[in-house]
Amino acid sequence: MYMNENIENQIISMINRSNKILLLPSSPPDGDSIGSTLAMYLVLKKIGKDVTAVCSDPIPDVFKFFPTLNVIKADVSADNDFIVTLDCVKKNVKEIRHEIKESKFNIIITPSKGRFIPDDVTFSYGPSKFDLIITVDTCDLSQIGKFYEHNTELFTTLPIINIDHHATNLMFGKVNLVDEMASSTTEILISLINKIKPEENLIDEDIATLLLAGIITDTGSFQNANTTPRSLESAAYLLSLGARQQEIIKHVFKTKNLSTLKLWGKVLSKIQYDKDSRIVWSKITEEDLKSTKSSEDESGGIIDELLSNAPGSEVILLLKQKKDNLISVSVRTTKDSVNASKIAEMFGGGGHVRAAGFKIKDKTIEEAEKIILKKVRKFQENRGITRREIESSVSEPNLSKAKVPQAESKQSEDSSAENSKKAEENPKDDTPENPNSPIKLNFNQ
Repeated sequence: MYMNENIENQIISMINRSNKILLLPSSPPDGDSIGSTLAMYLVLKKIGKDVTAVCSDPIPDVFKFFPTLNVIKADVSADNDFIVTLDCVKKNVKEIRHEIKESKFNIIITPSKGRFIPDDVTFSYGPSKFDLIITVDTCDLSQIGKFYEHNTELFTTLPIINIDHHATNLMFGKVNLVDEMASSTTEILISLINKIKPEENLIDEDIATLLLAGIITDTGSFQNANTTPRSLESAAYLLSLGARQQEIIKHVFKTKNLSTLKLWGKVLSKIQYDKDSRIVWSKITEEDLKSTKSSEDESGGIIDELLSNAPGSEVILLLKQKKDNLISVSVRTTKDSVNASKIAEMFGGGGHVRAAGFKIKDKTIEEAEKIILKKVRKFQENRGITRREIESSVSEPNLSKAKVPQAESKQSEDSSAENSKKAEENPKDDTPENPNSPIKLNFNQ
């Protein structure tokens, strides 16, 4: 594989020195982030490590067939235990009880004789629950979601291994294995896993299936522009190790709930087209989800279907209304000259040349739609689209032939930065202090 061996060796050395490893995928989770997390979990378990995997957001039902999915926790306590120590050398404890009064937790200790004094009590913290963090498929620490928000200090005190394939990665780790030429993060992991214990074949059928799932979902079953000879070679290698390709295809692409199909009908009926700017867009509201009895994760693949059925367009947008006035936007473009990541960066997001995403906070979907279209139209205008080009282009796209939905690639929301303001203020360093700033190891193809 085309990996930088120095970076891989750094990662393997860090893993070998660690015992309690925390694995974190980006949110919202998809086939690549969850496949990467579970594959690394199983590998690290095989070499005797104590591993914890945490994903703050619910995992879409389409990935419930993944082997050992139940090991991923929704949350864990990352803080060191607070220990209260009572010196009982001179006095024995007869009884201990507790009570909660007015938001105060009282520990009541009754001695067998005499009385305890404040000098008998000391306070301390237990040992750290983790000694290494590994993030997968994550551009920015804020993408980890609530776990990062609730445990920010943890990310400044523990070393971080950052493994990702997005060009907009902020290089926040002590070691960064970032390969933007890879189709997926699971593709990057193949070489790394094979070097952890080269004398053993750590990739069994389950791990091979998880790694292949990441490649298949991020390439849209090898239909997206990020499909390369390397991704096809990686898929062939995983198949030779027993990866269950048909199981992946069946669950991800061929099994759709009635609610999903109803949601698709809603979205496709609201498609709009700006011929002058060559923009196609649609939106999903909370009311759409409610009326079709569907969930947010059932919208996966709609953006790619719009892309494949929009000849003559250059920018495809899908706006999704979430809770708390948050609008998530997926971006696709039909040619390399129209950079999707540049569009996303205008709103604090990022991604790839042909696929990206971003989020807008504290706006209704109607307000967000106006803001987005104004900026994207200006973006297209600045690219120099002329009336002559428009008149010579393909006429309005035929969007009446949309097919059954397919799972959406990670190359959209996984790259969006929900906390865009923070990213703008400190775009290169989410973990400014020891131990993650000293080493800047970056893979450039």
